[in-house]
Amino acid sequence: MIARFLLGIFLSVVMVVAGTSTYLFLGTRTSHVAAVPQKPSVSTPRPQAFSVSGTIYIAQSGAIYSLSAGRFHQLTAEAGWTMPTVAPDGNLIAVRQFAQYSDVYLLNRFGSVIRRVTNNVAPPSNRDPGANHWSFYPRLSADGKTLWMAYDQPKFGYDVVLSIWAMPLSGTVKQGKLWTNASDYTGGDVQPVPVKGGVIYTKYDYGPDSKLVGRLWFTNRAYSAGKALTTPAEDCRNPSLSPAGNEVAMICTYGKQVSYLTIASWNGSTLGARKTIISNQLVAQPIWAPDGSGIAYLAPGVPAGPFQLWFLPKEVYAPTPTPTPSPGVSPAASPSPALPVKPIQVTTNNGFDATSPLAWG
Repeated sequence: MIARFLLGIFLSVVMVVAGTSTYLFLGTRTSHVAAVPQKPSVSTPRPQAFSVSGTIYIAQSGAIYSLSAGRFHQLTAEAGWTMPTVAPDGNLIAVRQFAQYSDVYLLNRFGSVIRRVTNNVAPPSNRDPGANHWSFYPRLSADGKTLWMAYDQPKFGYDVVLSIWAMPLSGTVKQGKLWTNASDYTGGDVQPVPVKGGVIYTKYDYGPDSKLVGRLWFTNRAYSAGKALTTPAEDCRNPSLSPAGNEVAMICTYGKQVSYLTIASWNGSTLGARKTIISNQLVAQPIWAPDGSGIAYLAPGVPAGPFQLWFLPKEVYAPTPTPTPSPGVSPAASPSPALPVKPIQVTTNNGFDATSPLAWG
């Protein structure tokens, strides 16, 4: 009976981790003939010529790196660090995963720990692994006072699912509030994005054909039913809100072994028509540039290769209209059409964690 109990606990933990995102298998999609991914901060090959604005924070092999002015800097040790996000004051929030639990930490911009925000490990007197907890996908409210996250409460025996919680950043989970009602045996609700008037998140559930799919969901009050923003047939996840707050980037699979980068307008309660931007790459973790200049994301650089960092200039998804020639002006005198803008591959020899959202500050 003890062995069966421990096996059940192990399987429940696997379900928690596996259910947080369909991208957990993506990190293993590496070619056996490809070169071993290097640390982003190695001095050779020299840093890429292309430089993004601001600072991107990214995870690889359990460490968090920053990219600014064309150079990477390692901020933490390779010790289970993942899922960084930028606080309004410039500090970082990140998850540290351990063998049987994970916690949210507040870090300074150089990666040093300021404070452990959650305490998800059971007391030493309780040897039941089920007494530990998991926190994933931390995000802060616009004022920096409220921490949103996916958290494995409530849980009932082996049925462990993640739900969206909100808690005071300066407080504890006991002061937090459960916001969503996750579906049983699905992995639950993950990837919260606080927006004006509520929260957008990814809800995993079974579609009409009994296949597990992701849907973007919105709720404006704690523990309400909320409403679906996308359909089971679209199978979408990884919501990312534009700096202006009027567009959402997401990943949709449409029930296939693909991951399209898709954009839709957002009016505060409903998504507009979908616009597929990239359909020829295995895209993961899109994030908008704070200055609105484009979207960064992860995708393999070669088929079945490790995930690299890419940048999509704004001109791709919001091109400037071509001026119409004035009456009487010959076509030969008109400007030549601009060449199509393509995604820019920022890195070539790394292997970033496709399960970890990017942060950009």
